[in-house]
Formats: sequence, structure tokens, C-alpha cells
Amino acid sequence: MINKYRHLINTIILIIILSQPTFATNKTYPPKREFRGVWIATVFNIDWPSAPGLSINTQKREAIKMLNQLKANGINAVIFQVRPESDAFYKSKYSPWSRYLTGTQGQYPGYDPLEFWIKECHKRNIELHAWLNPFRIAMHINDKLASTNIALQHRNWVREYGNKLYFDPGIPEVRTYLNNVVKELITNYDIDAIHFDDYFYPYPSGNTPFPDQETFRKYSKGLPSYKIYDWRRNNINNIIQQISQTIKDTKPWVKFGISPFGVWRNQSTDPKGSLTRAGITNYDDLYADILLWAQQGWINYIIPQVYWCIGNPAADFKTLIKWWSNNKYNCNLYIGQALYKATPTSQKSEWRQPTEIPNQIKLIRETPGISGSALYSAKWINKNLLGIENYLQTSIYNKPSIIPITRSIDETPPNKPYRIRERKNIIKWKTRNKKNEMDKPYRYVIYKSEKRSKKALNSEDPSNILIITSSTSIKIEKGKGKTKKHFIRISALDRTNNESKLSRAIKIKW
Repeated sequence: MINKYRHLINTIILIIILSQPTFATNKTYPPKREFRGVWIATVFNIDWPSAPGLSINTQKREAIKMLNQLKANGINAVIFQVRPESDAFYKSKYSPWSRYLTGTQGQYPGYDPLEFWIKECHKRNIELHAWLNPFRIAMHINDKLASTNIALQHRNWVREYGNKLYFDPGIPEVRTYLNNVVKELITNYDIDAIHFDDYFYPYPSGNTPFPDQETFRKYSKGLPSYKIYDWRRNNINNIIQQISQTIKDTKPWVKFGISPFGVWRNQSTDPKGSLTRAGITNYDDLYADILLWAQQGWINYIIPQVYWCIGNPAADFKTLIKWWSNNKYNCNLYIGQALYKATPTSQKSEWRQPTEIPNQIKLIRETPGISGSALYSAKWINKNLLGIENYLQTSIYNKPSIIPITRSIDETPPNKPYRIRERKNIIKWKTRNKKNEMDKPYRYVIYKSEKRSKKALNSEDPSNILIITSSTSIKIEKGKGKTKKHFIRISALDRTNNESKLSRAIKIKW
């Protein structure tokens, strides 16, 4: 019965949301530039594919259906998990094929899933950020690894902890191996970013310490035992710096982003920390000094997982996003949102409210220094729980949006398009490429206005964007009946989303 009336229920919820005074809109809402990301988790087949061992066609159909739905919901970036364990969703000489594709680690799935996902994302003008879990080997100590898995070839790199298997970050050869994994990935694939989540040293398993005492004695150069925590942080610092340099040397336009646990440190421990009472922190438990990486320019964006509701007494959403906005240094800052918690069956009343996620997005947009968010995860959008999909399509993400400029990489815009022509409802244009790869036109923004004058076109208003495309031509679908005069101008976007000046205007009728 509930399923039968689900559409009606969601429509009523949506009307309630939009009637809230909180969501009064103005000419600049939603913003023209905004990161609208979603995580696509492959571990345990959380989001895709729906089960291991599906046929190639079924896997592809599932991916296309998901991407079409995400595109319709205004998503402009997917964070696709390509390395859930010490495996790969792509062709690799360093990692075996993932068991989440076929059911058996190391078994060729018959095609290259990452290559397919990149093509389908870029076809829809969606960025693909390749999400890797660097140190996790297996989700359970008894999981069967492929014979080619490097963990079997270098058993001295492996640590058992919390019934899982991990690489030991303190071993220099482990860090070199992971750097090679990243270099291979960005060399062979046209990805838009490398993305690490919150797993560096593993989350604490009770009071049991991570078993790296022997590694510490071997590689710490005689440090006293109480310095093991600083040594662990330095190990993670080293791999982040190393990978950052590898990306810059290989494809400098590829972004490097981190999605840390939502609390760096509590203020009770460090005056610079947030006014929170989190039981776990990045700095003290995961040995991830995210602020240092931002300060040193090793990373380009941060997506802290602020997975608490507004008003949470131990970790308030509003308090945390403001803290991150004040501590992002020169990084782009987006906020990770716990969409998976916003369900009608949540134990916390706040997450049962259809306004929780929308109110969080409103706070994100109102807080200076934050340029968007990412939702965890894709399947929870597609389930449309509490009417979130209706809300994204009709209100919050109902206008096109361009991903913010990555100023920490490049701020030079590409050349503007020229020689704009319209013939038989097809608009074509040309571009002049710059020598630097990341300053070449990569996508194009088509603007429309009803007057020729540049002053008549507010290019900051996303309502004036007709389409964003990677093609150098578009077809105008003219409706029946009386046509109306419009003027078209075009700009170019480069790899890091710098925008060129507008082209001259051409007049068309449709």
C-alpha cells in the first residue's frame, strides 16, 4: 500500500518543504558555480554493480540508469570507488580485478568498467573523481585474495587488525607501491581527480593498538616509543606529499581531494580544534593531519564527512561547517552529507524530517568559503526517501551549475569561442587552443538572452544557461507555433573550470 502511494506521499512532502520560509529564493539561488557530488560506493556492492557476477550488459545498463538519474537530479560530479580493497575496477599491473565485479578477485570482467564510467560521465558533462582506499587489503581476514595480489607477494607489508587486513603505512615500500598505483591510474585514464576518503590508519578497534610496533622500531630512526603517534602522522604526510607531486608531474590538471572524518580535533584537546565532543578525530586516531596538507598545498579540495544533524550536541553540523570554512587554507571546500541517514525509519527524529538535508544545503550555501557538497551515496538519491529526489529536481539543483575553479592549480582562462554560426537549427563554433593542456577549452557554456547587449545578459544567473556541453555544436529544438527572438553567447571552460570571456552574440529564433 505504501509503495502504491509513494509518489503522492513524496509530492506532499515536497510541498511541505517548499512551503518553508527557510527556502525563500532570490536571483542568485541556486548559485551558478557549485560542486554537486555524489559518492558511488562499490565495496560490498553498495551502489554499483548491484551484485557481483552480473553480465556486462546488465552492469552497463545499471550504470547508465544511475547516471541518467543523477544527471536529472543536477549532479555534476561522481566520486566513483575504483579501489575498494587492494583491487581495481580498471586494468592494472599493480592490483587485481575487484571481486565486487565478478565474485572472484582477479577475474577479468570482460571489459574495463572505469573506462566505461569515464566515457558515460563525460558524455553527460559530469566529472569523474577516482576514489581509492589506499591501505585496506581485505574487509575480512579470511577473504580470498587473488594470487597476483601484492599482499601475498609481500606478506611483511600486511597487518591484521579488527578482523581486517591492512597495508602498514610505516613501510616505505608500501608508500612507493601506492604512489605507483596512483601514477598508473592518472597516466592511463582521463579522470578529473584522485580522491581518498577517511581511511588512513584504521579506525581504532577497542583498546587494541595497531600492530606496527616492530615497524616503528625499524623505521623511526631511534625515536622514543611515545613518539609513535607523530611518526604515524608523518608516514601519512609523506604519502600525501608524494602522491601530490606525482599528480603534478604527470597530469597537473588532475585534482587531488580528501574526504576526511568530519572532526579534525576537538577544542578540548587543541585550541585550534572545533567546539565538538567527537570520540574519534582525524589527527589523534586516524593520524591524518588534513590541515597540514591543505596548508602545504598538497591537496586541492576537502570534503569533510559532516555526518551529524543540525543541532547535534556532540558535533553540530552548523558549527562544524563554519569551522572547516575557517580552516581550509587555499583548498576548495565542499561538505559531505549523510544522505543515507535521512530515512523515515531513522532512530533519530532529526533525520526523519524531510527538511534536514535541504536545511543543511541552505546552511552550506550561506556559509562563506564553502562551494558545494557531496551526498553519500547514490542509491539513497535514487530511492527518493523523504522526497529528496523531487526536491533536487524541482528546487535545489533545478538550474545548471559549473564546478568551482580549482585556483590552487590554475587560474588562466581559455580563449573564447569564435566564428559562431547557425544553420538549420545547428549552432557551431570554433576555438583557438593554447599550448598548455590545462588551458585548452574542455567544455562550453551556452547562454541565451532576449537582447543582444552584453549588459542584458547576467552570466552569473544560471537561469540564462541553455546547456553545458563538450561538443563544438548544438542542435536547437524549435517548438511549434510562434517563434521568439533570442541571442546566444558561448564561453569555454578549461580542465580546472576557468571560464573564458563570452563570444559575440548571434541571433536565432525558436
